[in-house]
Amino acid sequence: MRTALQAWPVRRKLLALVLLPLWAVLPLLGLALLVWGNEALDRLLVAKVRSDLAVADGYFERMLAEVGASTNALAESRVLAEGLARRDDTALVKLLGQLQRRERLDLLVWRDASGRSPQPGADTLPRLPLPAAGRPRASVERLAPEAQAALPAALRERIPVPLLPTQNAAPTDRRTEDRALMAMAVAEVRAADGRLLGQLQSGVLLNRNLAFIDQLNEVVYPAGSLPWGSQGTATLFLDDVRISTNVRLFGGEAHERAIGTRVSGSVRERVLGQGETWLDRAFVVSDWYVSGYQPLRDHAGQRVGMLYVGFLERPFGWLKYAALAMIGSICFGVMIPAGLLAWRWARGVVAPLERMSATMQRQEGGDSAARVGPVDRADEIGQLAAHFDHLLDTLAGQTQALQRWNAELDAKVAERGRELEAAQAQLLRAEKLAAVGQLTASIAHEVNNPIAVIQGNLDLMRELLGPAAAPVREELALIDSQIERMRLIVTQLLQFARPGEYAGYVEKLDPRRVLDDCLVLVAHLLARQHIRIEREDRATGLAAINRQELQQVLVNLLVNAVQAMPEGGTLTLRTDDWPEGPGVVISVADTGEGLPPDMLTRLFQPFVTRKPDGTGLGLWISRSLVERYGGELRAANVPGPSAELSGGAEFSVWLRSELKEA
Repeated sequence: MRTALQAWPVRRKLLALVLLPLWAVLPLLGLALLVWGNEALDRLLVAKVRSDLAVADGYFERMLAEVGASTNALAESRVLAEGLARRDDTALVKLLGQLQRRERLDLLVWRDASGRSPQPGADTLPRLPLPAAGRPRASVERLAPEAQAALPAALRERIPVPLLPTQNAAPTDRRTEDRALMAMAVAEVRAADGRLLGQLQSGVLLNRNLAFIDQLNEVVYPAGSLPWGSQGTATLFLDDVRISTNVRLFGGEAHERAIGTRVSGSVRERVLGQGETWLDRAFVVSDWYVSGYQPLRDHAGQRVGMLYVGFLERPFGWLKYAALAMIGSICFGVMIPAGLLAWRWARGVVAPLERMSATMQRQEGGDSAARVGPVDRADEIGQLAAHFDHLLDTLAGQTQALQRWNAELDAKVAERGRELEAAQAQLLRAEKLAAVGQLTASIAHEVNNPIAVIQGNLDLMRELLGPAAAPVREELALIDSQIERMRLIVTQLLQFARPGEYAGYVEKLDPRRVLDDCLVLVAHLLARQHIRIEREDRATGLAAINRQELQQVLVNLLVNAVQAMPEGGTLTLRTDDWPEGPGVVISVADTGEGLPPDMLTRLFQPFVTRKPDGTGLGLWISRSLVERYGGELRAANVPGPSAELSGGAEFSVWLRSELKEA
């Protein structure tokens, strides 16, 4: 089948390509739009109800917080303290009633430190644990009938809810929901000296609390927030029974609410059984709603009810079908005429393509002069024919270019070979340096022991000789200085062997202040050799590096500069911003003899030095320290009065303001 299709002429393939959208693509496109549109709208509706449930949960938590705040305020109030101080139970009960009405609470109970309460029925209430920090605790609690004696009679009448038959609800033998769901809070009451006097327990009854549920619904679904006539609803459940809702009862009066109806069994199992949040469509009393249910937990974490918000799904379903119908009409209304018109235009495409095919066959036969020729078309097909002729005209030139590129490629291969050889040589040098590092670490370790013995015996000699050592004091001081010099050499050897162990923490440093500190350390050398200092501080940024390591680098450069000017001279110190990125440049320039050309190429290699007593490790270690923080250490000669004479040497430390991540 595949071979037969490939053998089709271009005319037949173009006609099939034009007619394919009408026969196959258009139905598939309609199906894809149907599936995608339905899925996209469902996801938008679920996202909407998720945000609505978050708003409702926030409002419910704010209500609990207000109950807790009121309880805490009463517990700390002066009025309550004075009432407790009078030790009159009758007056205290009256005062608690006044405070309860003032704070709009349905329950306010006092218990002393022993748990006794002067209020009738208070002993039946569950005792909520106090928080460890003494702050008020607010939670939603479920009260059994025997725990409701402390509630006023008018509130107890609101509690019983007859259970109404509800479609898809889980089977039950109960006929009435006689438990109460309350928002309760507890707070400590302490005397002025911090002694615990007792606790206040307050509550707001949620059964048939229509004012609260209507206000919650107004917060989540204000007027005009839902389009196309959809209605938003909110509900509080005790277990799976609606105890406070603005959902209307099916078949009842317009104002009758669906209190006493129950949630479906699938929602009950997901939310109350498994403790998950339901975000999906659900059948609510008499219609389908896009619904969000989340469990309500008491102070012990037990699931005692549910918070629900949702809105009618039907208007959005109408919108979905109307939009899909409109998209389908547009597709059919546009694609069919466009397909017919494209079928007519396709016939004009075939002739130039056939001429190009004949030209290619002639080229394959050896006729290099074969061309398509002028085509009576100004569209892409005509441009393609002209480009094809131009391609044939430039084929010889391209062949020559390929030959030239081949020669250039050979040259680049040779260049890459030289670079590889250089890299291998560098690797060999690195291996040698590693071996030298191990050797120097071993030597440094072995030399430290006799140094310590010499220093210890020298100190013992001074102590034993006492005043008798005065004639050889200068000789002993000379030995001290040489021992210190040996220690310095050993330290440099260790730093050369294990430079990573000397890394410190990084901080942002002002280069000018670091230079000031370094000049203090070498002030005696500058004064002794009569060296004049010139400063040019133009840097505005900071350097990210360890302070001690930067001082070590700069002091090394300053000492080298001083030693390069034994007869005196000018030491120029400059700070500038790094022109290629955030960073600073610190330059140290002397007016000495400068650096020989052969030294510039190997200046930063270990053991390279012109000093008779130098180790040749100072500049190598300095560059290692700077490169550890992403910087550079560069050296150059300052231009002198003539080509033969140098104006001195200049070392520049390039440091970044931020360390690059590895």
